[in-house]
Amino acid sequence: MNPEESCFILQTITKTRASNPEARTLASTLKSSTESMASFSSKASNMFSLSNLPSASTMFSTYASLATSTMLIRSMVNDFIPHQLQSYILSALRSLFAPRQASQLTLIVEEYFSGMNRNQVYEAAEMYVSAIVSPSVERLKVCKAPREKNFTFTIDKGEEVVDCFEGVQLKWRFVCSVDEKSSSTEQRYFEISFNKRDKEKVLGSYLPHVLNKSKDLREENKVVNLYTLGCFYDDMGGGGGGGVWGSINLDHPATFDTLAMDPELKKALIDDLDRFVKRKDFYKKVGKAWKRGYLLYGPPGTGKSSLIAAMANYLKFDIYDLELSQLRYDSELRRLLVATANRSILVIEDIDCSVQLHDRQFDGTYEVPNDQLTLSGVLNFIDGLWSSCGDERIIVFTSNHKDRLDPALLRPGRMDMHIHMSYCTMEGFKLLAFNYHGVKEDHPLLGEIEGLMENTEVTPAEVAEELMKSDQADTALNGVIDFLRRKKMEEEKIKADEKGKEPADCQEPNKEQKSENEGGKKQEKTNKRRNTKSRKSYSRNRRRPTKANPEIFSQ
Repeated sequence: MNPEESCFILQTITKTRASNPEARTLASTLKSSTESMASFSSKASNMFSLSNLPSASTMFSTYASLATSTMLIRSMVNDFIPHQLQSYILSALRSLFAPRQASQLTLIVEEYFSGMNRNQVYEAAEMYVSAIVSPSVERLKVCKAPREKNFTFTIDKGEEVVDCFEGVQLKWRFVCSVDEKSSSTEQRYFEISFNKRDKEKVLGSYLPHVLNKSKDLREENKVVNLYTLGCFYDDMGGGGGGGVWGSINLDHPATFDTLAMDPELKKALIDDLDRFVKRKDFYKKVGKAWKRGYLLYGPPGTGKSSLIAAMANYLKFDIYDLELSQLRYDSELRRLLVATANRSILVIEDIDCSVQLHDRQFDGTYEVPNDQLTLSGVLNFIDGLWSSCGDERIIVFTSNHKDRLDPALLRPGRMDMHIHMSYCTMEGFKLLAFNYHGVKEDHPLLGEIEGLMENTEVTPAEVAEELMKSDQADTALNGVIDFLRRKKMEEEKIKADEKGKEPADCQEPNKEQKSENEGGKKQEKTNKRRNTKSRKSYSRNRRRPTKANPEIFSQ
């Protein structure tokens, strides 16, 4: 034990045992021992100099004095210093003289892994760090895409952000470095530093928290996109990036609150959508792909496209508009399905007339060409093995004529809910009138409009067009009344024309025609009897030929 350690122990004993006489004795003893050890050290340094080497007896006496002092100090420490205090002092001494070990652990979150696969954790980290930026950050990057609504803030390279999670302090650092092999390639990654003792909490709780938080932030700020075949723009407003789908922002204002459809049907659809997005575990439990199919059918102009936009705005799902007429192979259909993202709506409009699908059931003499889109390919696309390549997907078919669709497309599991988009009802008209002009249900013109709509077929699109022709509510409602009257007269005229064009044999005969027909029938019977008699006479003459009738005879 060196003199510095002895002094440290001496100060500790003095502070803890100041009121104990034995401690004071121990302190004085340690003091004298310390002084003797100090003098011994100075003497030893002089003795072991090259110019003045000590004798053997001097070295032995010095060693004996040092050993005696050390044993005395050790005995007094064991007798007067508590064991816990001894352990603390020894650990302090070990940490002071032992080599220092690192207590921090750093996680590296790279932008890409396994080649060009983008790291999901990195995407979540970008969103999460932008939400925990503190005032201590000195440099921020601000960006906004041409089609985005909000600004995006990210920390610049080399900046650090401190985050606290359940008592654990973590430090985020954004790093950009140039690849040594390719000087033009920039590697970007995040460093997450924390204490090693918090490793399990960080890996088990903090990282899932980052993923969930970033997902909520992304959904909160998400802009619904409309995708179609081809490349329009990417997320930053540039080129499409070479993908099979190109997208633009879907700025359609349709919502369920503004949609003119039957209130009960609307509520049933909203409840079905809410139940679908909350049943991930249920679909997994029963062994079904997490998807849902809807068939929207009805006359043109009844709001099928607006309903799809309202569904997308309600769920914050992107829309993929697929035209089957642009496809030639079943393999192209599968490739497009795989390229769609989760939480999306795949729309195939006018399925009854978009493409001529070859039926699965045909005789053995007909072979389906390999270069055509088949009904079997569409069915496998809806509920086959390829339909399970993704989660939380909705497939919507629209049709103006449900009766023209193949029954295989309509069964449950493919089209789970059939929604009839009918002509405008009075409830739908009231909603449109309120949305366009704030018309309430006690307006005096609504009664006349209701009477006309009961006997007239008009679409919500036609009614909306009439309501937009004037900014005055009464003027607009009177315009709707005139429109309904004209529509009713046109329908009656069409019915009359169709009735006048019926074939004569399909029309009901009048009294004169009936008498003529009856007389004709009687004359027809008389002629038949005469013809019968003539044939009988002709037969008899043939059987009995005479000289007066040589022709018959010769025959």
